[in-house]
Amino acid sequence: MAPLITWFGDDFTGSAATMEVLAFAGLETVLFSDIPSPALLERFSTAQAIGIASTARTHGPAWMQTNLPGPFRFLHGLGAPLLHYKVCSTFDSSPESGNIGTAIEIGLEITGAEAAPMITAAPQMRRYQAFGHLFAGTFDGVYRLDRHPVMSRHPVTPMDEADLLCHLALQTALPSALIDLEALWSGPADALDRALASGARILSIDSMEPASESAAGRLIWENVDRLSFAVGSQGIEFALVRHWQETGLLPPPAATPGAGAVPRIAAVSGSVSPMTAEQIAWAAAHGFTVIRFDAARAIADPATLDDEIAGAVAAGLEAADRGASPLICSATGPDDPAVAAVRKALSQTRMTPEAANERIGVALGRVLDGILTGSGIRRAVISGGDTSGHGMRVLNLEALQALAPTIPGVSLCKAYGAGPHDGLEIALKGGQMGSADFFGWIRAGGGAR
Repeated sequence: MAPLITWFGDDFTGSAATMEVLAFAGLETVLFSDIPSPALLERFSTAQAIGIASTARTHGPAWMQTNLPGPFRFLHGLGAPLLHYKVCSTFDSSPESGNIGTAIEIGLEITGAEAAPMITAAPQMRRYQAFGHLFAGTFDGVYRLDRHPVMSRHPVTPMDEADLLCHLALQTALPSALIDLEALWSGPADALDRALASGARILSIDSMEPASESAAGRLIWENVDRLSFAVGSQGIEFALVRHWQETGLLPPPAATPGAGAVPRIAAVSGSVSPMTAEQIAWAAAHGFTVIRFDAARAIADPATLDDEIAGAVAAGLEAADRGASPLICSATGPDDPAVAAVRKALSQTRMTPEAANERIGVALGRVLDGILTGSGIRRAVISGGDTSGHGMRVLNLEALQALAPTIPGVSLCKAYGAGPHDGLEIALKGGQMGSADFFGWIRAGGGAR
C-alpha cells in the first residue's frame, strides 16, 4: 500500500519535526537518513508517511542538481499523492546556500506537478505568514523575519526580506503567486484557479490561525492531482493533518506519554542561536556540565582536531562518571567571542564556510559518539540543524521514529542503525527551537505538559 505522504528535508532537525507532526497525529511514520536499502525499507513496510533527511540547507545549487534527483525520484516512486520538500520555518536560504528555488525546479520536473504550494508558517510553532510576510516568535516576542533578532543576523543566511516570494525571486525565475488570508477566508479555490491560469509555478500560502491553516490544508489536498509537489516547513503537515481530522480521514489523536526520566543524557551543540544559549545556561544550573569545544582551533590547525575531540570526550566522560549530564558546545550565542574566532580562523584558511560547518559538525558527532560509547548513556541531544545532520551520520543512524513530544518541532525520537547506537533515544533540536529548560525536559523523558 502506498504511503499517504513523503518528504525530503533540507536539514535533519526539520525533517524530524515533520516526522513528529505526522506520528503524533496517529500515522505510522519513519524518517531515513538516506535512501534506504530494500531490507531497511522492508523493516518499515507499513509506514504511512516516509521521509529522508539531508544536509541540503548547507549546499549550493550545483550540489542540489547532483544530489536531489535521486531521493526525489525514490520518494515519488513510492506512490504517495504528495511529495514535500521540507525547508526551515524561518526560510533559511540564499542563492548560494540552501537554494530553495533550485529544489523547487527539480521537484516540479520530477513529479510533473502543475505548481508547488508553499506553506512556511506553522502557528503551533509561533511561525506566522500574513499577506506574504513571515513572522517568527522568540522567547521575547514575535518579529517580522527581517527584524528577527536571530534570523536578521544569521551567520550564513541572514534574512533582509520578510516577503518570501521576494526572497525566493533571487533563487529562481519561476513565476509565483500569493494566496493570502483574504482568499483563504473567502474563495481559495478561485484564487488557485486564477494563479494557475496566470502561469504561476510557486504558490505562497498564508497561515495564521486554525481557519486559514485548515483552508490551506484543504486547498492542497483537494487539488493534490495538480499540486503533487509542495515546499515549506512542517506547516504543510500541520495544515494537512488539521484538514484530515476535520474530514474524518484521521481520527482525533491519542495522547502520547513521555519516555520516562533517566539520570543522565549527553548533548552536543553547534548552534549560535541566543535561544540555544539560554537553554545551555539553564542546563548549566540544573545538573549539566557544560564543556567548550574550540571550533576555531580545529579550523585553524587541522592537526589539533583529534586532540580537541579527545579532550572533549575525556571531559564528557569525567562529567558522566560524576553523575552529571555532559553538554559540549562550540558557542553560547552570536555574541560569544568563539563565533568571531571561527570567522577569523576561516578567513586565514582556504576553507569554505560549508566545509568549516561540516568539519565542526562531524567533530561534535565524534565527541558524542565517544561519550555515548564510553559511558553507556542511551539518551542524547544534538542542537543545531547542520550539526544534527553530520552527527547522525557519524553515529551511523539510518532511521528515526518519534517517541515522545516536547514543544512542536523537537520531539524525542528512537534511532535505528547497524552500529552500537541502534535503539538510542535522541532529540534533534534546531537553534531557534525548544523551551528554556529543553535539555532538562529531554532528560525527564519529554511528554506533553
